[in-house]
Amino acid sequence: MRTIAIVGGGDSSEFEISVKSAEEVLKSLSGIYKSYLIKIKGADWYWEDNNGMALPVDKNRFTLKLSDKIVKFDAVFIAIHGTPGENGLLQGYFDIIGIPYTSCNVLCSALTFNKNACKIFLKDFNIPMAESILIKKSDKNYINEIAGKIGLPCFVKPNDSGSSFGVSLVEQVSEINDAIDKAFLESSEVLVESLLEGIEVGCGIVKTSTKNVVLPVTEIVSKNKFFDYEAKYTPGAADEITPARIPDGVYVLVQSLSSEIYDHIGCNGIVRVDFIIVNNKPFFLEINTIPGLTAESIIPKQIAASGMKAADLYSMVIEDLF
Repeated sequence: MRTIAIVGGGDSSEFEISVKSAEEVLKSLSGIYKSYLIKIKGADWYWEDNNGMALPVDKNRFTLKLSDKIVKFDAVFIAIHGTPGENGLLQGYFDIIGIPYTSCNVLCSALTFNKNACKIFLKDFNIPMAESILIKKSDKNYINEIAGKIGLPCFVKPNDSGSSFGVSLVEQVSEINDAIDKAFLESSEVLVESLLEGIEVGCGIVKTSTKNVVLPVTEIVSKNKFFDYEAKYTPGAADEITPARIPDGVYVLVQSLSSEIYDHIGCNGIVRVDFIIVNNKPFFLEINTIPGLTAESIIPKQIAASGMKAADLYSMVIEDLF
């Protein structure tokens, strides 16, 4: 039986959600692998035993020293949302020490984590998307630029954050500065995007060396102004309808575009691509290279709707590493 480390936590505002994702993966893989949930928070990397005692990870080898043995891992299932798991930092570490992992590689992770860079990259492939501008802390005249190029309402969001923290829907000029300041708490750069009003959807994609799995499309209906952090993780705060209630042709197009984007960027493992559909045309919103895997998350619901079991999909991704 292979020994797998499931890594959760991280250094972003999504620490707790990431741990929940890792816990769900641990449950799914029970009996298939000898699995350990490794939590990462800054320089603290540890595994908790049944008594709640935290045992540190040897970062030189990524091993655990137990009372009777040294645990070495055959592979890592990365479930960290945000840094260092979603931006390529952790992947670089595992590349250096030679342990395979389930997510996208360093380049792909870094590209997709930077929303502006990802949009610039995909524009060369004629992927439709909202107008946007990037704001840095040194920029001063951004209000005029937003009003002139983007207009209101608009979205203000951290440029390199794996979560919905720091995202604001701005409807009046007087709200811009507060929204910018809020986004800067999560990132050193801020992305401002024009508001596209339509139907928000997400599609999960998993590709291995032998299989391509395009999961059902989910329609996201937030009961808040938009699909923010609260709507994502509070039961009842959003309706996530799978399969999405969109025309068949649009449904197929969303799946096709998701698969195309996955290939253009060179993704690996489980990925979710989000769109907003305006007049039956999908516009790219963002790509999540380590999407949520909690009971409330979209990907597990899509897996269930497809007729698959989460354990089968997760083990398929792991086994592709060998």
